[in-house]
Formats: sequence, C-alpha cells, structure tokens
Amino acid sequence: MFSLKHSVSACLVLATSYSVPALAADAAAGAEKAAICAGCHGPNGKSSNPQWPNLAAQQPDYLAVQLKAFKSGTRKNPMMQSLTANLSDQDIENLAAHFAAQPAAKAGGDTALAKTGEEKAGICLHCHGAQGQGSAQIPRLAGQHPGYLEAQLKHFKEGSRQGGPMQGMASRLSDDDIKALSAYFGSL
Repeated sequence: MFSLKHSVSACLVLATSYSVPALAADAAAGAEKAAICAGCHGPNGKSSNPQWPNLAAQQPDYLAVQLKAFKSGTRKNPMMQSLTANLSDQDIENLAAHFAAQPAAKAGGDTALAKTGEEKAGICLHCHGAQGQGSAQIPRLAGQHPGYLEAQLKHFKEGSRQGGPMQGMASRLSDDDIKALSAYFGSL
C-alpha cells in the first residue's frame, strides 16, 4: 500500500496534470443536450445499468475532461467517441454543468463487502475526498455502481485505461481489494 506521503503526492500530480479552460456553462442548455446521454446514463444521470457510470453530481471539471478525452480519442470507447464527435467545447461544458447540478445517486452494494472496503478506503480518500465526493478534476466515487468502479479499477490495473497515478494505485490492489472498495463507494 502507498503511504500517506505517496498518496498526497499522487493526488497533487493528478490534480495538476489536467487543465480545462473555463467557459461559462449553461446547465439548462446542457439539459437539452443530455437527451443523448439518457439511454445509457439514465434520466438526470442516474444509470440503472451497473455497466455505465452515474453522472449525477459528478464533478463538472472531471466530466468535461473525460468528454474531451473521448472526443479526441485519448480515452477509448467507440460509443462515447461517436457521441462526443460533434460536441463543441461549449456543449461539453454545458453537459458537465447539467449533470453536476443533479442530485447524487446511490448505487448500493454488498454490505459486508462495503464494510471491508471502508477499512481500505484511506488510500482513495486522500484524493477523492473524505466522503468520496471528488473535487475539481478528481471524480466522485460516492454512489457509483460497484460493477462500474470494479471494471475501471481493473482497467487501470492492467493498463488499458490511463490516468495519472491511478495505474500505480490500482496495481497495488488485489482483486478482493477492488471488489471491497467498489462496494464501499457504491454504498455512500
């Protein structure tokens, strides 16, 4: 496991490794565009399918960075690349503002596994916040589907998803740790 010093250093690297130009976001305009997102991410960003993330209450800067990464192809997902191809930077900022303004989702998770995950969560909370709420370009984990979180941690661990210090963090987690942490954050 990482020490507190390594965790804080990793968070600082992650926080300074992305930059998003500030545009005045219009959440109402984002709500109009969000219809294309509802099929997978659910009404108001609350997905009923654990394969797709909840977008409700997600950090707007994080959403904007991820949408731009899908659009540029630096984050791979054929469906998302297709859906973001014709979005302007303003559209992206508006969508991010819309989803960030939605009430948080709560996905739930295996209670016993969540208790184990809570004991291991310190490594995540240094960057993702005391309640898993995220900040700026660090994503909200609280209320996310455990299955989605588990898949993303495995992608980071195997290197098929890139993202600042997350490869290093995930590489130190066992499959059991990943399941427990995912259940914990889903339960918040």
